[in-house]
Amino acid sequence: MTCNILVGGGWGDEGKGKCITYLCYNDKPDIIARAGVGPNAGHSVEFHGDKYGLRMIPSGFVHTGARLLVGAGVLVDPEVFLYELDYLDKYNVKERTFADYRCAIIEKEHKERDRASDHLFKKIGSTGSGCGPANSDRVMRVAKLAGEVDEMKGYTADVPLEVNQALDEDRDVFIEGSQGFGLSLYYGTYPFVTSKDTTASSAAADIGVGPTRIDDVIVVFKSYITRVGEGPFRTEISQEEAEKMHIEEYGTVTGRRRRVGIFDMELAKESCMINGATQIALTCVDRLYPQCERVKDYSKLSMEVKRFIDEIEGETKVPVTIISTGPDMEDTIDLRDEL
Repeated sequence: MTCNILVGGGWGDEGKGKCITYLCYNDKPDIIARAGVGPNAGHSVEFHGDKYGLRMIPSGFVHTGARLLVGAGVLVDPEVFLYELDYLDKYNVKERTFADYRCAIIEKEHKERDRASDHLFKKIGSTGSGCGPANSDRVMRVAKLAGEVDEMKGYTADVPLEVNQALDEDRDVFIEGSQGFGLSLYYGTYPFVTSKDTTASSAAADIGVGPTRIDDVIVVFKSYITRVGEGPFRTEISQEEAEKMHIEEYGTVTGRRRRVGIFDMELAKESCMINGATQIALTCVDRLYPQCERVKDYSKLSMEVKRFIDEIEGETKVPVTIISTGPDMEDTIDLRDEL
């Protein structure tokens, strides 16, 4: 039995979708549960050449033997949820995807309030998906819950009960976080943050799993760092520099151009400390070091990449166990057996 959590170590966009796809397809957990804020975070998944952009359904859907759950701490937009069920129909997700009946619902007026707010939409850089206003209503105890709305009929469950029973029966559970450490309402670059905490502790609480049941916390870092929206960014470089380095990016949900910077070791150390990281997944190595594209053997990485990995491990005191060298699931170096 294992219960592992994967979370982002930066401001989101670290490549969590790729890592989740790889880990779930290879480890084949019985339950894959999504934690986090809600549909304001997009996960990109590339599987056998097909590309998917997801905002609600767990990114581990490619493992077709897993039950897919959305924890009570996650906001659900029924429109997005039902769209993605159809979008992923060939993976048989309709029969195995359920949100906790206590998930708060994002309504049309939440999205309208979000986009009409100069503070949220213009100053903070909200995605406009309604998450902030919906979480506000949750705090005020006026939000509707998934078990109360017709759109979610047939798609709700008691997620903590299912997950904890699975663990009692020695089955495996994988919890996928969204957003990133730097966007935590508590520990991020406030006020330029999301509407709740985004650390591993909150991911466990979102699903209804106690801290004593967690085996590993995998924190994902990109080989450089990006940010969508406003807020402090101490290692930021110009878009011209990013273009020269071929590391310009655009957001999955918003389509907005991401701000780009070099790897922030101080942020990485703080993220590993507060998340209680036991492993690091390092993504987009191929973008920063093109000669390593699609390499699947650690021994074949350049000395420059190996020095970079050694520096990260030395500073954070956490082993780098997953190295992504390309967008597809198969472009991965897995060092977990060496722990």
